[in-house]
Amino acid sequence: MKNLPLIAFVLFVFFSCQQKQEKVINSNQLSPEEKIDSTKIKTLFNSVLTEGKSYEWLKGLTQNIGGRLSGSPEAQLAVEWGEKLMKEVGLDSVWLQPVMVPHWVRGEKEIATYTTNGVQKNVPICALGFSIATPKTGVLAEVIEVKSLDEAKALGDKMKGKIVFFNRPFDDTLINTFSAYGGCVDQRVRGAAVCSEFGAKGVIVRSMTNSIDDYPHTGTMIYGEDLPKEKYIPGAAISSKAANILSDDLKKNPNLKFYFKQSCKTLPDAPSFNVVGEIKGSETPENIFVVGGHLDSWDLGEGAHDDGTGVVQSLEVAYLFKKNNIKPKNTIRVVFFMNEENGTRGAKKYAELAKLNKENHIGGLESDAGGHTPRGFSIDANDMNTALLQSWKKLLAPYGLHDLDKGGSGADINPLKGENVTLVGYRPDSQRYFDYHHTSRDTFDKVNKRELELGSASMASIVYLMDKYLYQNETVKP
Repeated sequence: MKNLPLIAFVLFVFFSCQQKQEKVINSNQLSPEEKIDSTKIKTLFNSVLTEGKSYEWLKGLTQNIGGRLSGSPEAQLAVEWGEKLMKEVGLDSVWLQPVMVPHWVRGEKEIATYTTNGVQKNVPICALGFSIATPKTGVLAEVIEVKSLDEAKALGDKMKGKIVFFNRPFDDTLINTFSAYGGCVDQRVRGAAVCSEFGAKGVIVRSMTNSIDDYPHTGTMIYGEDLPKEKYIPGAAISSKAANILSDDLKKNPNLKFYFKQSCKTLPDAPSFNVVGEIKGSETPENIFVVGGHLDSWDLGEGAHDDGTGVVQSLEVAYLFKKNNIKPKNTIRVVFFMNEENGTRGAKKYAELAKLNKENHIGGLESDAGGHTPRGFSIDANDMNTALLQSWKKLLAPYGLHDLDKGGSGADINPLKGENVTLVGYRPDSQRYFDYHHTSRDTFDKVNKRELELGSASMASIVYLMDKYLYQNETVKP
């Protein structure tokens, strides 16, 4: 303990030297033009962390409107909210882009139970999007547990009259939890379609999450165009904790019967809108760069991380440009897409109209991975533009943006894909995202103000760089 002051002094000197050395290294590594860019990026971060608006906007969207499933009254309120907000920010033009969207409704709260060893157990459950309802009296049947679609197909007629239980969990060894999600979401999307072919009475699916909890996760499912409607069977998700318990109980009592009841239905398509606003480019306004997220959400929670954060961050990019008097060379267009969750009709309509109007989209940035701590961006572009974006790592790394890897961009901007179109996905830390994704827990209080604002500035920074440099090289001009 006598050496404690000495140790503290040594640590102080060490970290002070490290900070000074880092400043020297950073300064020496930057060209004169990069120093200008570095200063501009710092200004964007300073601005958002002292005068940001995204958190306030998100509170209004989630607390005053809440869940916004396509076709619902809440989705329409969100459209009106988005249009008003874009005008308040002062975008050069704001308009609504009509689109017809699916209209699925959940109905009454779902019920699920089963009895084993004389004890009735209530199961946290929720219907999957586009599922049909059970009969009014519900479905009661023995359960067969499987881990994959292939395992279910191999059962064939053995699943007739049974409820098939898909219980493949996330691969917890995968650091990127989106990879884990992609590794097992097929059972949710296609499970009912596969099992209906063999006469199953229904499907229940383990929720898509790393967490072991009592919150069921909804999400879309499809029956497919080739399946006759009379063969449709109901599909629902049960919580991950309930899935573990049910699996254990099935080992002890393979003949137990599971009961569930839901009253969801699909209504005729409903009219809705993408909300669009833009800042006109000062030099080449005919070149358009899209920044967006999706305005719709599932109905169980408030749609905070999925995708309220992406919507407000996208608008905050434009807000930061205007606040800091950054005049983009190309047109920056902010889009709040409708119907990403169960159809991507908004994305398809936007791309269709862009083609019809002969618009020249040079790139896009999508935020649809939650509002947690920024980690970087995934890049979907040709090799030359990918290398260009990766060369900006020294400008972005001081803000924790170390990941600049090739990968997908996002469901809403993907229809704009082309050889000379550079698409980018904003990538925050993914570890907590699937705690909330598609659940009643996806609420405003789960979003951290500082993390949200850091994401906005991260997005604004890469948009600033892409607008400035992306098409200077003649070989990649559209």
